[in-house]
Amino acid sequence: MAVQDRELPYLRRCVELAAEALADGDEPFGSVLVDGNGTVLAEDRNRVAGGDHTRHPEFELARWSATRMTAAERAAATVYTSGEHCPMCAAAHAWVGLGRIVYVASSAQLVTWLAALGVPEAPVRALPVHEVAPGVTVDGPVPELVGEVRALHHRAHGLLG
Repeated sequence: MAVQDRELPYLRRCVELAAEALADGDEPFGSVLVDGNGTVLAEDRNRVAGGDHTRHPEFELARWSATRMTAAERAAATVYTSGEHCPMCAAAHAWVGLGRIVYVASSAQLVTWLAALGVPEAPVRALPVHEVAPGVTVDGPVPELVGEVRALHHRAHGLLG
């Protein structure tokens, strides 16, 4: 399933949340959980600056959904996000039975950007979601917004976008 124009507002909100995270001294990632009817249920942004590197928005939304949604509601939901889920978040997404993922920038794009900026590799390999959670439907990247996400990561590492 391709990303539809009606989904762009959710993705734009993810970029806004990523910018909020960056403004708060955190890594620029943001995510939105939307039910099967298109209603935004929850949103979050990265909160790893305090030292807990499990505080990714995708992981938080998986936890939120596990306690507040039925299995059928989770399966019908979509998680929109500024960046493709890391392996930890992809696993959490699959374990709680959430539906589709739509991301702006891929893990491969992020790894390329960060390597070009001289940022040390993360302690966990940046695998595509389908390698961690093969049953999850995934769409992205979204070219219309990739430049904005790239600029946030450049700013996060001391460069102008």
